[in-house]
Amino acid sequence: MKLTSKTIEQLLTAHHLLVAQPAGDQTFDFLHYDTRQVKENTLFVVKGAFRVAYLAKAAGVTGLITAEKIPVDLPQWQVTDVQKALSVLSMAFFDYPQNDLWIGAFTGTKGKTTAAYMAFEILQHMTKQHTALFSTVDRITGAKPTDKKKSDLTTPESYELFKDMRQAVDNGMTHLVMEVSSQAYLKQRVYGLNFQVGVFLNISPDHIGPNEHPTFEDYLAHKMMLFDHAEQVIVNAESAHLPEVMAHAQQGHQKVYTYSKTGQGGAYTYDSLESAIHESRLTVAPCDLPEIAGTYRLNLPGDFNESNALAALVMTALAGAKHADMVAGLDTVFIPGRMLSLPIPGHGVAFVDYAHNYASMRALLQFAQRQYPDGQVIVVVGSPGNKGVSRRADFGRVISEFADTVFLTADDPQYESPLAIAKEIAAHITNPQVTVNFEMDRIQAIQQAIALAKPHDIVIVAGKGEDPYQKINGVDEPYVGDYAVVQNVSKQNNR
Repeated sequence: MKLTSKTIEQLLTAHHLLVAQPAGDQTFDFLHYDTRQVKENTLFVVKGAFRVAYLAKAAGVTGLITAEKIPVDLPQWQVTDVQKALSVLSMAFFDYPQNDLWIGAFTGTKGKTTAAYMAFEILQHMTKQHTALFSTVDRITGAKPTDKKKSDLTTPESYELFKDMRQAVDNGMTHLVMEVSSQAYLKQRVYGLNFQVGVFLNISPDHIGPNEHPTFEDYLAHKMMLFDHAEQVIVNAESAHLPEVMAHAQQGHQKVYTYSKTGQGGAYTYDSLESAIHESRLTVAPCDLPEIAGTYRLNLPGDFNESNALAALVMTALAGAKHADMVAGLDTVFIPGRMLSLPIPGHGVAFVDYAHNYASMRALLQFAQRQYPDGQVIVVVGSPGNKGVSRRADFGRVISEFADTVFLTADDPQYESPLAIAKEIAAHITNPQVTVNFEMDRIQAIQQAIALAKPHDIVIVAGKGEDPYQKINGVDEPYVGDYAVVQNVSKQNNR
Protein backbone atom coordinates (compact mmCIF):
# COMPACT_ATOMS: atom_id res chain seq x y z
CA MET A 1 0.00 0.00 0.00
CA LYS A 2 1.04 3.62 -0.40
CA LEU A 3 2.48 5.44 2.61
CA THR A 4 1.20 8.96 3.30
CA SER A 5 2.73 11.57 5.56
CA LYS A 6 -0.22 11.13 7.92
CA THR A 7 0.23 7.34 8.07
CA ILE A 8 3.97 7.70 8.69
CA GLU A 9 3.35 10.20 11.49
CA GLN A 10 0.70 7.99 13.12
CA LEU A 11 2.82 4.84 12.99
CA LEU A 12 6.01 6.44 14.28
CA THR A 13 4.13 8.29 17.02
CA ALA A 14 2.25 5.17 18.14
CA HIS A 15 5.57 3.39 18.64
CA HIS A 16 7.23 6.40 20.32
CA LEU A 17 9.79 6.66 17.52
CA LEU A 18 9.12 10.09 16.03
CA VAL A 19 11.58 12.89 16.88
CA ALA A 20 10.88 15.37 14.06
CA GLN A 21 8.91 15.45 10.83
CA PRO A 22 8.80 17.60 7.69
CA ALA A 23 6.02 20.03 6.87
CA GLY A 24 3.52 19.30 4.12
CA ASP A 25 1.74 16.24 2.79
CA GLN A 26 3.34 13.56 0.69
CA THR A 27 2.46 10.09 -0.60
CA PHE A 28 5.09 7.44 -1.31
CA ASP A 29 4.65 4.60 -3.78
CA PHE A 30 7.56 2.49 -2.55
CA LEU A 31 9.65 1.77 0.53
CA HIS A 32 13.20 0.42 0.84
CA TYR A 33 16.48 0.61 2.73
CA ASP A 34 18.91 -0.28 -0.12
CA THR A 35 19.69 2.47 -2.64
CA ARG A 36 20.25 -0.19 -5.30
CA GLN A 37 16.61 -1.26 -5.01
CA VAL A 38 14.77 2.07 -5.04
CA LYS A 39 12.00 2.85 -7.50
CA GLU A 40 10.25 6.07 -8.43
CA ASN A 41 8.87 7.99 -5.44
CA THR A 42 10.55 5.92 -2.71
CA LEU A 43 10.53 6.52 1.03
CA PHE A 44 14.06 5.49 1.97
CA VAL A 45 15.11 4.22 5.40
CA VAL A 46 18.70 5.20 6.24
CA LYS A 47 20.36 2.38 8.16
CA GLY A 48 23.65 0.56 8.56
CA ALA A 49 26.87 1.71 6.87
CA PHE A 50 25.16 4.44 4.84
CA ARG A 51 26.91 7.22 2.92
CA VAL A 52 25.18 10.32 1.59
CA ALA A 53 26.94 9.71 -1.74
CA TYR A 54 24.78 6.62 -2.23
CA LEU A 55 21.75 8.87 -2.81
CA ALA A 56 23.35 10.29 -5.96
CA LYS A 57 22.61 6.99 -7.71
CA ALA A 58 19.12 6.69 -6.23
CA ALA A 59 17.10 9.31 -8.11
CA GLY A 60 13.80 7.78 -7.05
CA VAL A 61 14.20 8.70 -3.37
CA THR A 62 11.73 11.43 -2.40
CA GLY A 63 11.77 11.14 1.40
CA LEU A 64 13.94 9.80 4.21
CA ILE A 65 13.59 8.02 7.54
CA THR A 66 16.76 8.69 9.50
CA ALA A 67 18.23 8.75 12.98
CA GLU A 68 20.21 11.91 12.22
CA LYS A 69 19.28 14.63 9.75
CA ILE A 70 21.21 14.33 6.47
CA PRO A 71 22.44 17.39 4.50
CA VAL A 72 20.24 16.79 1.45
CA ASP A 73 17.18 18.61 0.15
CA LEU A 74 14.63 15.91 0.91
CA PRO A 75 11.76 15.63 3.42
CA GLN A 76 13.08 13.75 6.47
CA TRP A 77 11.43 11.99 9.39
CA GLN A 78 13.87 11.75 12.27
CA VAL A 79 13.38 8.71 14.53
CA THR A 80 14.88 7.26 17.69
CA ASP A 81 15.44 3.81 16.14
CA VAL A 82 15.59 3.24 12.38
CA GLN A 83 15.39 -0.56 12.68
CA LYS A 84 12.11 -0.33 14.59
CA ALA A 85 10.86 2.28 12.14
CA LEU A 86 11.71 0.02 9.20
CA SER A 87 9.70 -2.80 10.74
CA VAL A 88 6.54 -0.80 11.47
CA LEU A 89 6.65 0.93 8.09
CA SER A 90 7.30 -2.36 6.28
CA MET A 91 4.32 -4.11 7.82
CA ALA A 92 2.13 -1.17 6.81
CA PHE A 93 3.58 -0.96 3.29
CA PHE A 94 2.86 -4.66 2.75
CA ASP A 95 -0.59 -4.25 4.31
CA TYR A 96 -0.08 -6.29 7.50
CA PRO A 97 0.20 -9.78 5.98
CA GLN A 98 0.78 -11.31 9.43
CA ASN A 99 -2.89 -10.71 10.20
CA ASP A 100 -3.83 -13.32 7.59
CA LEU A 101 -1.43 -16.02 8.83
CA TRP A 102 -1.22 -18.41 11.75
CA ILE A 103 2.46 -18.10 12.74
CA GLY A 104 4.52 -20.50 14.83
CA ALA A 105 8.11 -19.64 15.79
CA PHE A 106 11.09 -21.61 17.10
CA THR A 107 14.08 -20.24 18.95
CA GLY A 108 17.07 -22.02 20.50
CA THR A 109 20.79 -22.52 20.11
CA LYS A 110 20.37 -25.71 18.12
CA GLY A 111 17.52 -27.49 16.39
CA LYS A 112 15.57 -24.48 15.09
CA THR A 113 15.80 -25.51 11.45
CA THR A 114 15.07 -29.18 12.15
CA ALA A 115 12.04 -28.44 14.32
CA ALA A 116 10.77 -25.83 11.85
CA TYR A 117 10.92 -28.28 8.94
CA MET A 118 9.11 -30.91 11.01
CA ALA A 119 6.30 -28.52 11.92
CA PHE A 120 6.19 -27.28 8.32
CA GLU A 121 5.74 -30.79 6.91
CA ILE A 122 3.00 -31.59 9.44
CA LEU A 123 1.13 -28.38 8.68
CA GLN A 124 1.58 -28.91 4.94
CA HIS A 125 -0.43 -32.11 5.36
CA MET A 126 -3.01 -30.33 7.51
CA THR A 127 -3.45 -27.34 5.19
CA LYS A 128 -3.08 -29.28 1.93
CA GLN A 129 0.15 -27.47 0.93
CA HIS A 130 -0.82 -24.02 2.17
CA THR A 131 1.97 -23.50 4.71
CA ALA A 132 4.96 -21.20 4.31
CA LEU A 133 8.42 -21.64 5.87
CA PHE A 134 11.10 -19.09 6.79
CA SER A 135 14.20 -21.02 7.87
CA THR A 136 17.98 -20.77 7.93
CA VAL A 137 18.03 -22.98 4.82
CA ASP A 138 15.05 -21.89 2.70
CA ARG A 139 12.24 -19.38 2.52
CA ILE A 140 9.16 -21.00 1.00
CA THR A 141 6.22 -18.71 0.22
CA GLY A 142 4.16 -20.95 -2.05
CA ALA A 143 3.86 -24.19 -3.99
CA LYS A 144 5.72 -23.17 -7.17
CA PRO A 145 9.49 -23.65 -7.61
CA THR A 146 9.83 -19.88 -7.96
CA ASP A 147 8.33 -19.49 -4.48
CA LYS A 148 11.38 -21.13 -2.88
CA LYS A 149 14.68 -19.37 -2.34
CA LYS A 150 17.84 -19.78 -0.29
CA SER A 151 18.01 -17.84 2.95
CA ASP A 152 20.85 -15.48 3.77
CA LEU A 153 19.79 -14.93 7.39
CA THR A 154 18.03 -17.16 9.94
CA THR A 155 15.45 -14.41 10.40
CA PRO A 156 15.45 -11.95 7.46
CA GLU A 157 15.48 -8.16 7.72
CA SER A 158 12.01 -6.86 8.64
CA TYR A 159 11.41 -5.51 5.13
CA GLU A 160 12.08 -8.92 3.54
CA LEU A 161 10.13 -10.62 6.32
CA PHE A 162 6.91 -8.73 5.65
CA LYS A 163 7.49 -8.76 1.89
CA ASP A 164 7.72 -12.55 1.93
CA MET A 165 4.71 -12.80 4.23
CA ARG A 166 2.73 -10.74 1.73
CA GLN A 167 3.89 -13.06 -1.05
CA ALA A 168 2.82 -16.06 1.03
CA VAL A 169 -0.64 -14.59 1.68
CA ASP A 170 -1.06 -13.66 -1.98
CA ASN A 171 -0.15 -17.25 -2.84
CA GLY A 172 -2.96 -18.52 -0.61
CA MET A 173 -0.84 -19.62 2.34
CA THR A 174 -2.70 -19.75 5.64
CA HIS A 175 0.08 -20.85 8.01
CA LEU A 176 3.73 -19.92 8.51
CA VAL A 177 6.49 -21.66 10.45
CA MET A 178 9.63 -19.63 11.07
CA GLU A 179 12.86 -19.52 13.00
CA VAL A 180 13.47 -16.53 15.23
CA SER A 181 17.09 -15.92 16.17
CA SER A 182 18.40 -13.88 19.08
CA GLN A 183 19.84 -11.54 16.45
CA ALA A 184 16.30 -10.94 15.17
CA TYR A 185 15.46 -9.30 18.49
CA LEU A 186 18.87 -7.69 18.93
CA LYS A 187 18.58 -6.07 15.48
CA GLN A 188 14.80 -5.39 15.76
CA ARG A 189 14.03 -7.51 12.70
CA VAL A 190 10.80 -8.81 14.26
CA TYR A 191 9.82 -5.63 16.07
CA GLY A 192 6.02 -5.43 16.39
CA LEU A 193 5.45 -9.01 15.20
CA ASN A 194 3.48 -11.46 17.35
CA PHE A 195 3.15 -15.22 17.07
CA GLN A 196 0.37 -17.66 17.83
CA VAL A 197 2.89 -20.15 19.26
CA GLY A 198 6.52 -19.68 20.34
CA VAL A 199 8.84 -22.58 21.16
CA PHE A 200 12.03 -22.37 23.23
CA LEU A 201 14.17 -25.41 22.30
CA ASN A 202 17.37 -24.98 24.33
CA ILE A 203 20.19 -22.60 25.21
CA SER A 204 23.98 -22.87 25.27
CA PRO A 205 26.73 -20.28 24.65
CA ASP A 206 26.83 -19.08 21.02
CA HIS A 207 26.74 -15.86 18.98
CA ILE A 208 28.88 -14.07 21.54
CA GLY A 209 31.41 -11.66 20.07
CA PRO A 210 32.17 -8.05 19.09
CA ASN A 211 29.46 -7.90 16.40
CA GLU A 212 26.90 -10.02 18.22
CA HIS A 213 25.93 -10.47 21.88
CA PRO A 214 28.44 -9.08 24.39
CA THR A 215 27.65 -11.76 27.01
CA PHE A 216 25.81 -15.03 27.42
CA GLU A 217 23.30 -13.26 29.66
CA ASP A 218 22.48 -10.87 26.82
CA TYR A 219 22.17 -13.80 24.40
CA LEU A 220 19.74 -15.62 26.70
CA ALA A 221 17.72 -12.46 27.36
CA HIS A 222 17.18 -11.93 23.63
CA LYS A 223 16.21 -15.59 23.14
CA MET A 224 13.57 -15.28 25.85
CA MET A 225 12.00 -12.23 24.18
CA LEU A 226 10.02 -14.69 22.06
CA PHE A 227 7.86 -15.37 25.14
CA ASP A 228 6.82 -11.71 25.24
CA HIS A 229 5.41 -11.88 21.72
CA ALA A 230 3.68 -15.30 21.60
CA GLU A 231 0.12 -16.13 22.61
CA GLN A 232 1.07 -19.68 23.65
CA VAL A 233 4.55 -20.86 24.61
CA ILE A 234 6.33 -24.22 24.68
CA VAL A 235 9.54 -24.92 26.62
CA ASN A 236 11.96 -27.84 26.57
CA ALA A 237 12.08 -29.00 30.20
CA GLU A 238 15.59 -30.37 29.59
CA SER A 239 16.99 -26.96 28.62
CA ALA A 240 19.87 -25.44 30.51
CA HIS A 241 18.97 -22.41 32.67
CA LEU A 242 15.44 -23.82 32.99
CA PRO A 243 14.43 -21.88 36.16
CA GLU A 244 15.24 -18.57 34.49
CA VAL A 245 13.58 -19.62 31.22
CA MET A 246 10.41 -20.82 32.95
CA ALA A 247 10.19 -17.73 35.14
CA HIS A 248 10.23 -15.52 32.05
CA ALA A 249 7.76 -17.73 30.18
CA GLN A 250 5.30 -17.72 33.08
CA GLN A 251 5.28 -13.92 33.38
CA GLY A 252 2.76 -13.55 30.60
CA HIS A 253 1.23 -17.01 30.32
CA GLN A 254 -0.99 -18.94 32.69
CA LYS A 255 0.04 -22.20 31.02
CA VAL A 256 3.49 -23.08 29.68
CA TYR A 257 3.59 -26.29 27.64
CA THR A 258 6.69 -28.25 28.66
CA TYR A 259 8.13 -31.32 26.95
CA SER A 260 11.01 -33.73 27.54
CA LYS A 261 12.14 -37.31 27.43
CA THR A 262 10.23 -39.49 29.90
CA GLY A 263 11.28 -38.79 33.47
CA GLN A 264 12.96 -35.45 32.69
CA GLY A 265 10.25 -33.13 33.95
CA GLY A 266 8.12 -32.29 30.92
CA ALA A 267 4.32 -32.46 30.86
CA TYR A 268 4.52 -34.02 27.38
CA THR A 269 7.03 -36.85 27.09
CA TYR A 270 8.55 -39.28 24.62
CA ASP A 271 10.66 -42.44 24.65
CA SER A 272 13.27 -43.27 22.03
CA LEU A 273 12.60 -46.66 20.44
CA GLU A 274 15.33 -46.84 17.81
CA SER A 275 17.99 -44.58 16.33
CA ALA A 276 19.65 -45.71 13.10
CA ILE A 277 21.67 -44.10 10.32
CA HIS A 278 18.69 -43.10 8.18
CA GLU A 279 15.76 -42.89 10.61
CA SER A 280 14.65 -43.01 14.22
CA ARG A 281 11.51 -44.06 16.03
CA LEU A 282 9.86 -42.64 19.12
CA THR A 283 6.66 -42.98 21.08
CA VAL A 284 4.80 -40.10 22.74
CA ALA A 285 2.90 -40.77 25.97
CA PRO A 286 -0.87 -40.15 26.31
CA CYS A 287 -1.63 -36.60 27.49
CA ASP A 288 -4.19 -33.79 27.33
CA LEU A 289 -3.21 -33.21 23.67
CA PRO A 290 -4.54 -36.57 22.44
CA GLU A 291 -3.48 -36.04 18.82
CA ILE A 292 0.25 -36.22 19.69
CA ALA A 293 0.15 -39.57 21.53
CA GLY A 294 1.44 -42.60 19.61
CA THR A 295 4.45 -44.04 17.81
CA TYR A 296 6.27 -42.21 15.02
CA ARG A 297 8.90 -42.97 12.43
CA LEU A 298 11.14 -39.93 12.02
CA ASN A 299 12.77 -39.60 8.60
CA LEU A 300 15.96 -38.30 10.20
CA PRO A 301 18.79 -40.05 12.04
CA GLY A 302 19.88 -39.15 15.54
CA ASP A 303 18.06 -39.52 18.83
CA PHE A 304 18.76 -35.82 19.46
CA ASN A 305 16.21 -35.04 16.73
CA GLU A 306 13.43 -36.79 18.65
CA SER A 307 13.20 -33.95 21.16
CA ASN A 308 12.75 -31.53 18.26
CA ALA A 309 10.03 -33.81 16.89
CA LEU A 310 8.02 -33.58 20.11
CA ALA A 311 8.38 -29.79 20.10
CA ALA A 312 6.96 -29.76 16.55
CA LEU A 313 4.15 -32.11 17.57
CA VAL A 314 3.05 -29.90 20.45
CA MET A 315 3.22 -26.76 18.29
CA THR A 316 1.17 -28.27 15.47
CA ALA A 317 -1.36 -29.74 17.89
CA LEU A 318 -1.98 -26.19 19.11
CA ALA A 319 -2.47 -25.21 15.45
CA GLY A 320 -5.15 -27.89 15.05
CA ALA A 321 -3.19 -30.66 13.31
CA LYS A 322 -4.53 -34.20 13.54
CA HIS A 323 -2.57 -37.35 14.39
CA ALA A 324 -2.54 -38.51 10.76
CA ASP A 325 -0.95 -35.20 9.70
CA MET A 326 1.73 -35.65 12.35
CA VAL A 327 2.56 -39.22 11.35
CA ALA A 328 2.78 -38.30 7.67
CA GLY A 329 4.81 -35.14 8.28
CA LEU A 330 7.50 -36.77 10.43
CA ASP A 331 7.68 -39.78 8.12
CA THR A 332 8.53 -37.64 5.10
CA VAL A 333 10.45 -34.68 6.53
CA PHE A 334 13.72 -33.87 4.77
CA ILE A 335 16.06 -31.00 5.64
CA PRO A 336 18.62 -29.92 3.03
CA GLY A 337 22.13 -30.08 4.43
CA ARG A 338 21.12 -31.65 7.75
CA MET A 339 22.26 -35.11 8.84
CA LEU A 340 22.93 -36.34 5.32
CA SER A 341 24.88 -39.60 5.28
CA LEU A 342 26.59 -41.40 2.46
CA PRO A 343 28.64 -44.62 2.55
CA ILE A 344 31.99 -44.33 0.75
CA PRO A 345 33.24 -47.68 -0.60
CA GLY A 346 36.33 -48.62 1.40
CA HIS A 347 36.21 -45.41 3.43
CA GLY A 348 33.38 -45.79 5.94
CA VAL A 349 30.46 -43.37 6.10
CA ALA A 350 30.47 -39.60 5.62
CA PHE A 351 27.98 -37.38 7.45
CA VAL A 352 27.24 -33.86 6.23
CA ASP A 353 25.53 -31.50 8.63
CA TYR A 354 25.11 -27.79 9.21
CA ALA A 355 26.28 -28.22 12.84
CA HIS A 356 27.92 -24.90 13.68
CA ASN A 357 28.19 -24.64 17.46
CA TYR A 358 29.28 -26.74 20.44
CA ALA A 359 25.85 -28.17 21.26
CA SER A 360 25.01 -29.29 17.72
CA MET A 361 28.52 -30.61 17.05
CA ARG A 362 28.54 -32.57 20.30
CA ALA A 363 25.17 -34.18 19.56
CA LEU A 364 26.28 -35.09 16.03
CA LEU A 365 29.62 -36.60 17.09
CA GLN A 366 28.06 -38.55 19.96
CA PHE A 367 25.48 -40.07 17.63
CA ALA A 368 28.06 -40.97 14.98
CA GLN A 369 30.31 -42.53 17.60
CA ARG A 370 27.46 -44.70 18.90
CA GLN A 371 26.67 -45.89 15.39
CA TYR A 372 30.30 -46.85 14.65
CA PRO A 373 31.93 -47.56 18.04
CA ASP A 374 34.91 -49.38 16.48
CA GLY A 375 35.82 -46.68 13.96
CA GLN A 376 37.88 -43.54 14.03
CA VAL A 377 36.10 -40.16 14.02
CA ILE A 378 37.50 -37.79 11.37
CA VAL A 379 36.12 -34.25 11.38
CA VAL A 380 36.23 -31.49 8.77
CA VAL A 381 35.32 -28.13 10.27
CA GLY A 382 36.03 -24.41 10.23
CA SER A 383 34.47 -21.35 11.84
CA PRO A 384 33.01 -18.16 10.32
CA GLY A 385 34.93 -14.92 10.29
CA ASN A 386 33.80 -11.73 12.02
CA LYS A 387 31.08 -13.39 14.09
CA GLY A 388 30.49 -16.15 16.64
CA VAL A 389 34.06 -15.87 17.89
CA SER A 390 33.23 -18.05 20.94
CA ARG A 391 32.59 -20.99 18.62
CA ARG A 392 36.30 -21.37 17.94
CA ALA A 393 37.06 -22.41 21.50
CA ASP A 394 33.92 -24.55 21.52
CA PHE A 395 35.02 -26.45 18.41
CA GLY A 396 38.43 -27.07 19.95
CA ARG A 397 36.68 -28.45 23.03
CA VAL A 398 34.31 -30.80 21.19
CA ILE A 399 37.11 -32.03 18.90
CA SER A 400 39.17 -32.81 21.99
CA GLU A 401 36.28 -34.84 23.42
CA PHE A 402 35.20 -36.90 20.42
CA ALA A 403 37.53 -36.70 17.40
CA ASP A 404 40.57 -38.74 16.44
CA THR A 405 41.58 -36.58 13.47
CA VAL A 406 40.50 -33.12 12.37
CA PHE A 407 40.96 -31.18 9.15
CA LEU A 408 40.61 -27.48 9.96
CA THR A 409 39.48 -25.50 6.94
CA ALA A 410 37.66 -22.40 5.67
CA ASP A 411 33.99 -21.73 6.55
CA ASP A 412 32.74 -18.28 5.50
CA PRO A 413 35.94 -16.50 6.61
CA GLN A 414 34.69 -13.10 5.46
CA TYR A 415 37.37 -10.47 6.22
CA GLU A 416 39.50 -12.73 8.44
CA SER A 417 42.28 -15.13 7.47
CA PRO A 418 40.84 -18.69 7.42
CA LEU A 419 44.23 -20.01 8.54
CA ALA A 420 44.26 -17.65 11.51
CA ILE A 421 40.77 -18.85 12.47
CA ALA A 422 41.89 -22.49 12.10
CA LYS A 423 44.90 -21.89 14.31
CA GLU A 424 42.63 -20.30 16.91
CA ILE A 425 40.48 -23.46 16.95
CA ALA A 426 43.61 -25.62 17.15
CA ALA A 427 44.84 -23.66 20.17
CA HIS A 428 41.83 -24.97 22.09
CA ILE A 429 42.35 -28.65 21.16
CA THR A 430 43.69 -30.06 24.43
CA ASN A 431 43.69 -33.77 23.62
CA PRO A 432 47.22 -34.71 22.47
CA GLN A 433 45.86 -37.84 20.77
CA VAL A 434 43.98 -35.77 18.17
CA THR A 435 45.80 -35.40 14.83
CA VAL A 436 45.35 -31.85 13.53
CA ASN A 437 45.59 -30.99 9.82
CA PHE A 438 45.31 -27.56 8.19
CA GLU A 439 43.84 -27.33 4.68
CA MET A 440 42.18 -24.05 3.72
CA ASP A 441 40.81 -25.37 0.43
CA ARG A 442 37.54 -26.82 1.77
CA ILE A 443 37.07 -29.25 -1.12
CA GLN A 444 40.61 -30.55 -0.67
CA ALA A 445 40.06 -30.90 3.08
CA ILE A 446 36.95 -33.04 2.55
CA GLN A 447 38.65 -35.19 -0.08
CA GLN A 448 41.70 -35.72 2.14
CA ALA A 449 39.55 -36.64 5.14
CA ILE A 450 37.63 -39.27 3.16
CA ALA A 451 40.81 -40.64 1.60
CA LEU A 452 42.22 -41.11 5.10
CA ALA A 453 39.15 -42.98 6.38
CA LYS A 454 39.19 -46.79 6.64
CA PRO A 455 36.11 -49.03 6.15
CA HIS A 456 34.78 -48.64 9.73
CA ASP A 457 35.57 -44.95 10.18
CA ILE A 458 33.26 -41.94 10.23
CA VAL A 459 33.91 -38.67 8.42
CA ILE A 460 31.95 -35.69 9.80
CA VAL A 461 31.79 -32.68 7.47
CA ALA A 462 30.32 -29.90 9.59
CA GLY A 463 29.30 -26.32 9.02
CA LYS A 464 28.07 -25.60 5.51
CA GLY A 465 25.76 -28.46 4.56
CA GLU A 466 24.50 -27.65 1.07
CA ASP A 467 25.28 -23.91 1.15
CA PRO A 468 26.12 -22.85 -2.43
CA TYR A 469 28.62 -20.18 -1.44
CA GLN A 470 31.55 -19.19 0.79
CA LYS A 471 31.39 -15.69 2.29
CA ILE A 472 34.79 -14.15 1.51
CA ASN A 473 35.57 -10.42 1.83
CA GLY A 474 31.91 -9.47 1.69
CA VAL A 475 31.19 -11.55 -1.43
CA ASP A 476 29.23 -14.80 -1.70
CA GLU A 477 31.74 -16.81 -3.69
CA PRO A 478 30.16 -19.82 -5.46
CA TYR A 479 30.76 -23.17 -3.73
CA VAL A 480 29.51 -26.58 -4.81
CA GLY A 481 28.38 -27.50 -1.27
CA ASP A 482 29.74 -30.08 1.19
CA TYR A 483 27.29 -32.81 0.24
CA ALA A 484 28.10 -32.44 -3.47
CA VAL A 485 31.80 -32.83 -2.67
CA VAL A 486 31.10 -36.03 -0.72
CA GLN A 487 28.87 -37.33 -3.52
CA ASN A 488 31.60 -36.72 -6.09
CA VAL A 489 34.10 -38.64 -3.97
CA SER A 490 31.62 -41.49 -3.56
CA LYS A 491 31.05 -41.67 -7.31
CA GLN A 492 34.79 -41.82 -7.95
CA ASN A 493 35.17 -44.65 -5.44
CA ASN A 494 32.29 -46.57 -7.07
CA ARG A 495 33.99 -46.66 -10.47
